Amino acid sequence: MNGQTARPVRARHRVTAAPWYLYVFVALILVLFLFPLLYLVNTALKSYPEFIASPVGIVRHVAWGNFAEAWQKGDFGSYFLNTVLYTVAGATIGTFIALVMGFPVARGYIGGGRLWNTLFVLVLFLPNALMTQFQLLLRLHLYNTELGYILMVGVGVGIGPLLFSGFVQSIPRELDEAAALDGVGYWSYLFRFVAPLGRPALMTAFILQAVWIWNEIILATVLFADQSKFPISAGLFAFKGTYSNDWTLLAAATLIVAAPLVLGYLFIQRYLVNGVLGAVKG
Repeated sequence: MNGQTARPVRARHRVTAAPWYLYVFVALILVLFLFPLLYLVNTALKSYPEFIASPVGIVRHVAWGNFAEAWQKGDFGSYFLNTVLYTVAGATIGTFIALVMGFPVARGYIGGGRLWNTLFVLVLFLPNALMTQFQLLLRLHLYNTELGYILMVGVGVGIGPLLFSGFVQSIPRELDEAAALDGVGYWSYLFRFVAPLGRPALMTAFILQAVWIWNEIILATVLFADQSKFPISAGLFAFKGTYSNDWTLLAAATLIVAAPLVLGYLFIQRYLVNGVLGAVKG
């Protein structure tokens, strides 16, 4: 215009500060979540006499030996290997089920899409049919076996199919049509294209499934007669006495059980956030 180059007009957005009471609310939530964890760490670092003398006081003499004693007394070495096997195998099965169930439901490739989504939601609120699972494994000769337990925790898919079904909505349907025109088969398309695109949602489903399996104890006590096959959460029972409890060792044992989950979350939290946001947007 008039020999001058038009300059693009940039919209200016004013950044306004959040109200003070919002910061107070966030700080209060942080305190409510962090206080139990800090109290647990404080208890785990105390010696038993110091804990009896001052249960809520700050630790003065750190007793690092509590963790070594808790590891040995709870036999966490064998339980840890069992839990790694159950968690990886079971979460992999659950993630696979979320993939093969969530995609066709989201695309409407199978009838009753809304009914399936309703079923996915109902599964979240239904309790485990412990007696039915026990009888099923007993008749399949899988009772008191690692394979039977892995199958039971693996098919307990939880929120995985619902989460991945929502995420698939963000994948363009034109990609399905282009793959069909190129002669790509359904299963090949599912694993070569959909699975990589839906990696955040699949990783989120895997994480949530893994957390549940790692902390699971009720199903293990029903499906296992041999205590050597128990998961790591069963090791906490070694610290419960009939008349008294050593709370310092129990706190140290609880941190031992929770530490792998906390450390794992620090490395894969971005997958969890991206998967949830993608499912919500979808």
